[in-house]
Amino acid sequence: MPHVLTRLAVLASAAALSLATLSVPTAQATDQAAAPRAGSTVQVPGSFTGYGFDACSAPSQQVMDAWRVASPYSAVGIYISGSLRTCPQDQLTADWVRTQARRGWHLLPIHVGPQASCAKKEYALEMSLDRATAGAQGRAEARSAVAAARSLAIRRGSILYYDLEDYDLAPDDCRQAALSFLSGWTKQLHAQGFDSGVYSSIGAAITSLDLADRVSPGSYAMPDDIWFAWENGRANTRTDHRVQGKRWDRHARIHQYELDTVKTYAGTSMQIDLNWVDVGRGSVGSPTRRMCPGVDVDLRRYPTLRKGSRGAAVKAAQCQLRKQRFTRARPSGRYDAGTVKAVRKAQRRLDVRVTGRLDRRTWVALLSRGSRPLLKVGSTGDPVRRTQRALGAALGIRVRVDGLMSPRTSKAVARFQKRERLTRTGNVTTETWQRLQAGG
Repeated sequence: MPHVLTRLAVLASAAALSLATLSVPTAQATDQAAAPRAGSTVQVPGSFTGYGFDACSAPSQQVMDAWRVASPYSAVGIYISGSLRTCPQDQLTADWVRTQARRGWHLLPIHVGPQASCAKKEYALEMSLDRATAGAQGRAEARSAVAAARSLAIRRGSILYYDLEDYDLAPDDCRQAALSFLSGWTKQLHAQGFDSGVYSSIGAAITSLDLADRVSPGSYAMPDDIWFAWENGRANTRTDHRVQGKRWDRHARIHQYELDTVKTYAGTSMQIDLNWVDVGRGSVGSPTRRMCPGVDVDLRRYPTLRKGSRGAAVKAAQCQLRKQRFTRARPSGRYDAGTVKAVRKAQRRLDVRVTGRLDRRTWVALLSRGSRPLLKVGSTGDPVRRTQRALGAALGIRVRVDGLMSPRTSKAVARFQKRERLTRTGNVTTETWQRLQAGG
């Protein structure tokens, strides 16, 4: 996250937006929720496990809308404050924050101020080597970050991340001063009702915090979340020997796995850092609630059924038909005349060929029927289950039905999109829903 001011040079502050074009998919952007009412506040980042990015400047609304539909990202790091924040933030307002939160973005607020005196680059502002003074500086930076957060409609309970760039752990005085600074940052945030996060290289502040927590517990206040830079190209939150403790194991980590890369979605480009985010309660799947007593609708395969068919798949089909009010009959496991009638009724409503047989297209349309929210990696709930069942039927493969839009589910979506000659985003967009609900 090298977006801080050095004595040697100022990084290209407008790089994140200067590459942007104005080609935005307006048809799918229109399903956005309305902006929140004026004066409301939001708690960030919320609960989420999935892809995120951070950019030097907060992107425009047009870019955010384009990337919301076309990119895999659902979290975005934004520099809200700090004396070493260099990039222009013309877009960053309370209304911008409210709008992104309402549209499903998980915001990661970043504050960047004094750096360690033993930093591996030279910075315009350094923290004191005196531990007491460094602690006081950390508290002052926290007060500044809270004031900025409040001005941006970010409320108590949110996580604010301190950006502490790479530094040398060898000098004891510098390392201890950095720990005291971060301890002051955490204590002050807690005093003001906010949670504490720390961003740094995995081999710098993150290693130092973990070691201090294990060998000298209680000497320093520990952050609630860590955000570690480790450019290994792996979208996960696993660490190596440099982080051995378990304090941040339960949905309290972000991994920045790729730096300074240009990504383009929907004709709109930005220079960004890539992150895998696991915060709050995370994105967690859950078992399917039985729609009909004793009937499992999450099948390994959805075979073609016709009059005279029997078994578990028939029960699953009858349960779906009953749930969607194409019949009132309870599942019997026998594909009888009543089932044929219900299937024909469903086929007419679903606008697929009316045969009375439950073929692949009818399965896909029936299983996917319902609302059409945008689904991306990290989405959860019943719409994800409908998608997973429909993909299994459409592709003839086993898709785990757990209500969690995982990278594996996203790959299955992309496979379906390729077969249907749709844009391969891996996201379940309005266009993808339409094709699923038409039977593929």
